[in-house]
Amino acid sequence: MKVVVDMNKCQDHGQCVFAAPDVFRFDDEGHLVHAPDADDTRREEVEEAADVCPLQAIRIGD
Repeated sequence: MKVVVDMNKCQDHGQCVFAAPDVFRFDDEGHLVHAPDADDTRREEVEEAADVCPLQAIRIGD
């Protein structure tokens, strides 16, 4: 599964980190980083992360 985060929209709120910590995390400077090729077993978590993103900056593809 492809995970795309529009970094122009993202403001590092971190809701995705709580929803899918195996895919999203903060780096040492407090900026969001993610696994662009997440395992399909994480799809439900990533969908939740996309849903809770206040700026709707996360897209999921195959």
